[in-house]
Amino acid sequence: MRGSIVKRQGKATKDGKPITLYYIVYQVGQRQKWEAVPERTRKAAEKLLAKRLNEIGDGEYVEPSRQTFGEFKDVWVEKYAQAQVRPSTLARYLSTFKTHILPALGDKPLADIGVEDVQGFKAAKLAEDLSPLTVKLFLRVIRQMLSHAVDWGYLRHNPAQKVKDPKIPRQEMDCLTPEEVRALLDGVQNDDMLRKWYPLFLTAVTTGLRINELLAMKWANLDWNRGQYFVRETLTRKTELQERKFAQTKTESSAQPVDVTPACLDALREHKARQDKEKFKAGKKYQDQDLIFASSKGTPLDDMSLVKQVFHPALSAAGLRHIRFHDLRHTCASLLIHQGESVKYVQRQLRHASAQITLDRYSHLFPEASREAVKRLDATLFSAPSKAGTGRAI
Repeated sequence: MRGSIVKRQGKATKDGKPITLYYIVYQVGQRQKWEAVPERTRKAAEKLLAKRLNEIGDGEYVEPSRQTFGEFKDVWVEKYAQAQVRPSTLARYLSTFKTHILPALGDKPLADIGVEDVQGFKAAKLAEDLSPLTVKLFLRVIRQMLSHAVDWGYLRHNPAQKVKDPKIPRQEMDCLTPEEVRALLDGVQNDDMLRKWYPLFLTAVTTGLRINELLAMKWANLDWNRGQYFVRETLTRKTELQERKFAQTKTESSAQPVDVTPACLDALREHKARQDKEKFKAGKKYQDQDLIFASSKGTPLDDMSLVKQVFHPALSAAGLRHIRFHDLRHTCASLLIHQGESVKYVQRQLRHASAQITLDRYSHLFPEASREAVKRLDATLFSAPSKAGTGRAI
């Protein structure tokens, strides 16, 4: 099978002279195909022609789709995203497409999108003062979608693979000290309006559960005798596609038991007694869903309202700085490390997939262990050898 290279002058100019364009011409079945050579040199044209002829000869040739990026997005959502990702994730994808990706790439033919286009999208979004993490998530969606386009025969290659993610500044976690935790809990207990939230805050600090795992806690999953809570569900947020609902935890490692301290169990017993009185008082109006932390009607609590209307006022009442609710999870890890628990135990309590994840996130909280380690190394190298030793200098 043979092809040819065609050289032509373009309409655009460079240094006052028309630019030179190269095309490769080859046969696919009964049709003749013309393809522009991006690098605009004869050497690049020869290389690309040889590649296309080899692809055709080996039966690996993929004809680029003339669909636009936006049209393929609809195909991708229908064939993949609707069935494979969580509803909350799908809602985030659709919002990202509508607000950011489609205005930039939607009208471009899918096959014409190159590395420069994706790199330009990345630069434009960073120039809008969006966070590097947000832009990274945008690129991840584009990369995933175009990867499926390659797998399904719409594209020859994925241009987004060559675009690097923006560098993510490390976000400092803010952990409360033991004294600050006591100040928070004491402040809640001494405030008539906040007192009922004491068990929730104590559970958050001592178990390390995420906020939507706390709000999905059910009495049936609490083993009073073993002092453990079995994490089986999380409470999703309301989106355009779905109402709030209980769903499986995001990963298998998250669906694991956590230890509950004796003081926390005592607080939960008192909380259950108060809740039982609320149920009796509400009667048939109480929508019993077996929730440990629920509204006065038994319905799930809203995480954003909880943070704004309860958590932040509780921090202010205790004279503490405002932190994220998720920092209570980091506080749990910090307290466990501070009291000398092993990395393996911290991993198990926080339900990380591996101990390496725990070390990556909290290694800076082990300064004493590091100092003791280097002291032991000095002792190993420079202490006087035992009488039984026969070591010699190397």
